[in-house]
Amino acid sequence: MKVLVANLGSTSFKYRLYQMSDETCLARGAVDRIGQSLSECKVTIGDWSDTQTLPVPDHGVAVTACLQQLTDPEHGCLSHPEEVSAIGFKAVHGGRISGVHVIDAEVLAAMEEMNAAAPAHNPPYIAAMRALGEQVQGIPLVAAFETGFHQTIPAARKRYAIPEIWTEKLHLQKWGFHGASHRYIATRMAELLGRTTGRIISCHLGGSSSLCAIENGQSVATTMGMTPQTGLPQNNRVGDFDPFSLPLLMQHTGEDLTQTLHRLATECGLLGLSGKSSDIRDIEIAALAGDAQCQMALDVYVAEIRRQLGGMLVALGGVDAICFTAGIGENGMNIRHAVCQGLSDLGIELSPEKNASPAVNPMGEATIHADSSRVQIWIVPTNEEIVVARQCCEVLQRHG
Repeated sequence: MKVLVANLGSTSFKYRLYQMSDETCLARGAVDRIGQSLSECKVTIGDWSDTQTLPVPDHGVAVTACLQQLTDPEHGCLSHPEEVSAIGFKAVHGGRISGVHVIDAEVLAAMEEMNAAAPAHNPPYIAAMRALGEQVQGIPLVAAFETGFHQTIPAARKRYAIPEIWTEKLHLQKWGFHGASHRYIATRMAELLGRTTGRIISCHLGGSSSLCAIENGQSVATTMGMTPQTGLPQNNRVGDFDPFSLPLLMQHTGEDLTQTLHRLATECGLLGLSGKSSDIRDIEIAALAGDAQCQMALDVYVAEIRRQLGGMLVALGGVDAICFTAGIGENGMNIRHAVCQGLSDLGIELSPEKNASPAVNPMGEATIHADSSRVQIWIVPTNEEIVVARQCCEVLQRHG
C-alpha cells in the first residue's frame, strides 16, 4: 500500500509518498507559490531531483502536477496514479469530529464550523480537499485531525470554567493540537526507552509550539486549548492572553474584533515581543548583539515553557524522560539549556557538553542528559507524516 501525505499552506503543498509495507519514503516534494503566475514544483525520488516551473492555480492542480512527476516514465516511482491507496491530510480542527476519517461532506461541514477557531489552517485545507475531491477521483482522501491524540486527556483538564451548554453546543474546550507530532514522540520514545509504560513530556518547539504530558503512550495534558492560537507564545501568534484585555486594545487602536484577533494571530508572539523577527535564530543573534527587546522575547518564551513544564510534571506526578522536538527543540541548543537550567532538584540535569554537541544516531536522535540526571533528556526529530500515513492505513482497513 502506498500513501501520499499532504501538508498544506495557503500557497504551498508539501508531500511525502510512503510504501507502507516497510514505511519507506519513496518520494518527497513541494509546490510553492500556488495561485501565482508561475509555481515551482519540486520532487526528489532516490538520487533524482527535478524542478518544474508552471502555472498552478490551486491545490488540486498541485496534486495533479505532483502525481505527474511521481509517474515520470524515466524517474518516477509509480506506474500510474491509482497506485496511491489514499491521500492523507494532517488536518487541524474538526470540532465535533476528531480522530481519523475519510473525507466527506460531513467532515468538511464540521471543519467549516471551526473556521473561526483556526482561521489560518482550516479554510485552505477545506478548499484544497474540495478541489482534490473533484480532480483526483478514485483516490480516498483521509483527514487525520490534530486533536485526535488528545482525546484521552481527563475532562477536568479539558473543560473551561464556563456554562456547560457552551461546552456542549459550541464545543468550547481545550482540544490541544500538534497531535501527530506528540503521537510520534509517544511511539518513538517507547521504542527508545524499551517499554510502553512511562511518563514523557514532549516539547514540540518550533514556529508553533506546545508541550504534551504523555503517560503510558497516551496524552494526559497539553498546553494548547480551544484554538492553535493559545498556549505558549508562537512565532507570530499571541499564545495565552486575557480576553478581558480586548476592549482596552480595541479602544486604543479603533479596530473591530475581527481586526484585533487578526493582529493577535499575526503580529504577536515572538514577532511582537522582539519587534524584529518571528524566527528565533534572528532573535538570538540580535540578543547576543545586545538587543534588549530580543532578549526579552527569548526570556518570555523560555519562562512560559518552564511554567507549562511544571504543570506537566504535576499532571504526571514526575517524569521519566523529556523530549525536545521540532525546529527549535531539535536545533535550539540555547533554548534547551535555558529550559532545563536549575532543575536538578527535580532530577533534571542537562549535560552542557552533550547539549552543545549531541552524539546523534542515524535517525538524528540523541541523549543530552548528564550521567547523574534521574530524568532522561532526548532530542528526537519528529515525523508527523509517517503518523498520518499509518492512520490512513488504519482507516482504510476499517472501511474494507
